[in-house]
Amino acid sequence: MIVLFDMFGVIARDQSAEVMASMSTSPSFWEAYWAHRPAYDRGDVTAEEYWAQVGHPPLVEKDVASWSRVDYKMVALLHELHRAGRRIALLSNIPEDHARYFERTYAWLDLFEVRGFSCRIGAAKPEAAAFRWCRDALGGGEILFVDDRLENVQAAERVGMRGHHFTSIETLRSVLL
Repeated sequence: MIVLFDMFGVIARDQSAEVMASMSTSPSFWEAYWAHRPAYDRGDVTAEEYWAQVGHPPLVEKDVASWSRVDYKMVALLHELHRAGRRIALLSNIPEDHARYFERTYAWLDLFEVRGFSCRIGAAKPEAAAFRWCRDALGGGEILFVDDRLENVQAAERVGMRGHHFTSIETLRSVLL
């Protein structure tokens, strides 16, 4: 069975509240930030276009920093699975700026047989096309999709994958090992 991982909320932690507060405390900023995020994640708009839609000068570096906290227990699990010969892959909603930062910074990304970055595949979770892209890139087979967002797990199941709603590494270990 191939294990297809989400990144944020599973391998990397959720957005840093401290960095978010340094970006803005305005509810209207965050409303615009999230409203326009899917197009940015899919690569439909550039960073400059995204931040113009948010109505704020670009905060690319702070935005990347807000998402850059990694759970090294999860990274150790990735290494463990890879050493055991398990096929692992990644599907992440991520803009190009963030993808380039992660690729430059984290060598553990090389453990993944396939990296489905939404900005490069033109589809973002929970869109069925994102899961189909990964399935096709992996050549089919049984795939377990692991994500912290239940809506994404359910979307993966609708295209024929097994799903695991991630809540802890311990629960995931019991499913995988």
